[in-house]
Amino acid sequence: MSAQQHAVVVGGGLAGVTTALELADAGLRVTLLEGRPRLGGLAFSFKRGELTVDNGQHVYLRCCTAYRWFLDRIDGAALAPLQDRLDVPVLDVAHPGGPRLGRLRRSALPVPLHLAGSLARYPHLSLAERASVGRAALALRRLDPADPALDGVDFATWLGRYGQSPRTIEALWDLVGIATLNATAAHSSLGLAAMVFKTGLLSQNGAADIGWARVPLGDLHDTLARKALDAAGVRTELRTRVTDISRTAEDGWRVTTEGGSFDAGTVVLAVPQREAHGLLPAGALADPDKLLDIGTAPILNVHVVYDRKVLKQPFFAALGSPVQWVFDRTDSSGLPDGGQYLALSQSVAHEDIDEPVSVLRTKYLPELERLLPAARGAKVRDFFVTRERTATFAPTPGVGRLRPGTRTDTPGLFLAGAWTATGWPATMESAVRSGLNAAHAALVPLGRHRQHPLPEAV
Repeated sequence: MSAQQHAVVVGGGLAGVTTALELADAGLRVTLLEGRPRLGGLAFSFKRGELTVDNGQHVYLRCCTAYRWFLDRIDGAALAPLQDRLDVPVLDVAHPGGPRLGRLRRSALPVPLHLAGSLARYPHLSLAERASVGRAALALRRLDPADPALDGVDFATWLGRYGQSPRTIEALWDLVGIATLNATAAHSSLGLAAMVFKTGLLSQNGAADIGWARVPLGDLHDTLARKALDAAGVRTELRTRVTDISRTAEDGWRVTTEGGSFDAGTVVLAVPQREAHGLLPAGALADPDKLLDIGTAPILNVHVVYDRKVLKQPFFAALGSPVQWVFDRTDSSGLPDGGQYLALSQSVAHEDIDEPVSVLRTKYLPELERLLPAARGAKVRDFFVTRERTATFAPTPGVGRLRPGTRTDTPGLFLAGAWTATGWPATMESAVRSGLNAAHAALVPLGRHRQHPLPEAV
């Protein structure tokens, strides 16, 4: 097969793996290059003694059709099942009358009535605040997330126009938004926020049902992904850092690594935006420095291993505490001897991301005891943190005009990554969608037609 029928994908995260699989399934010879010793990008696992630890807690929703396709493609769907029905325990420990537990649940009723009963009983808002949520939700349904005008407005300003109190934003809109956007409403583009809430909560009954891996993420995004790539005929090179991408005399591409080079007719850059900026050849984008203007946001994960079970639910969200979301990772980690391993997912973690472990331990262990009375008598076997300082792109107002499409101005060179213009925030869904977009854009000039696995994306 000639170099023109050879595609090189740079980056082995979800975007790169998706691109490589789709191009190989279309009949191209594909080489995937990844600088790390593993696949999976920022959704991976590592060993800590007897534990297998995810670097961070990742979830998806039923409306994440691209990521669900990815799980099916790597034969991993059974290992990351969805809830039968949306059910989120929300514990407020700052209520004057003492801790209160509420739940965000859906019923079998059609949208938007599927959430009406849960909202009517939600104890963390007053009756007037609950009524105001309904009015804002109806207004949100009328928005078009793709409208460029929405990108320049912050979500908090829009919520204020529809009578949302600071408490309503904290106890509902930010409860969801911080976890999905990695930003508070005041720092979120209305376009991206509308996309999240309209698609997840106001499109179809069940769209917001939550799924998460019951095995270490590495089992999915590395082991099963590598197996699928091998079966598709993709040549995967780990520990291979790309240093240069340049044109050849035959109007093809040469991808240079620290150990050699690869000639190809198609190259897909599926790496973070700053790395992509450093590898882009001159003329590939009209204004490549826009990539440097896409900000980033951190996520901190706090890991606590107790000597006994202190949490009965698989997860919960917290109010009135610096703790945001807590997940039980006992079974997936392989923890022995009857203890329990909890992972705290802390988005928008600018204040904590560089704090010493000792400071974080002093901050979060007492908070867990406030939230979970059973933790007060439990022994802490282990406490550690994982930090992703550039976990996501920052979804600030105006970010939409900075996100490039998958096509560049140079034939045969394409972009993929959650930060590209998928219409989604920086999620696993966005990463997979970007990979599908890049693969199908690359197939067009090659005259290869392949049905897109997401009909709504065509």
